[in-house]
Amino acid sequence: MNGYYPIMLKLEGKKVVVAGGGKVAERKVKGLLETGAAITVISPESTPVIQHLAHEGKITWKQKSFAKLDIQEAFLIIAATNDPHTNNLVKEEAAEHQLVSIADNPEESDFHLPSHLKRGRLSIAVSTGGASPILAKQIRKQLEQQFDSRYENYLEFLFSKRKWILKNVEDADLKRKLLTVIVSPEFLNSGDWDEMFQRLYEQMI
Repeated sequence: MNGYYPIMLKLEGKKVVVAGGGKVAERKVKGLLETGAAITVISPESTPVIQHLAHEGKITWKQKSFAKLDIQEAFLIIAATNDPHTNNLVKEEAAEHQLVSIADNPEESDFHLPSHLKRGRLSIAVSTGGASPILAKQIRKQLEQQFDSRYENYLEFLFSKRKWILKNVEDADLKRKLLTVIVSPEFLNSGDWDEMFQRLYEQMI
């Protein structure tokens, strides 16, 4: 047992602090952008990408060295500087209820950021528990081939059709059959999902 519990966090509107402005911090920031979190980067210097994101107002960049006040009210904290001492200091200054990830010290981190594949509503995370991030990335690339770009539209179709089925189909057995058939490989590969669904529905009622 590695002691970790997989979870999907809703970060919209929550304060997330990234200490560091290099390439590692940049990757962490880019991974957080779609969450809707209020992202603040703390670093005397930063990459051009971080500077650009700050200029566009997508994140806040405080051009300074880390201080304890920087993580006040932060829900999530990522220590990703190029200085192990500073990274450990971030962890030490955090309150017990704050979750901290240390980029160069996974053993002392409260959480790991997995290798992540996202296709619209579909989200697949791969973690090796800190054993090998490179292997996690290799597995993610394999999954990218299996779950290709079709899945973005497919998940939107499933979302809307599930709501329709739950609202309009009263028979429990029919409801279960419909919800099952629309996630079959044959259905996915049929092409026109709306037409296929309508045909199947008419055959079943």
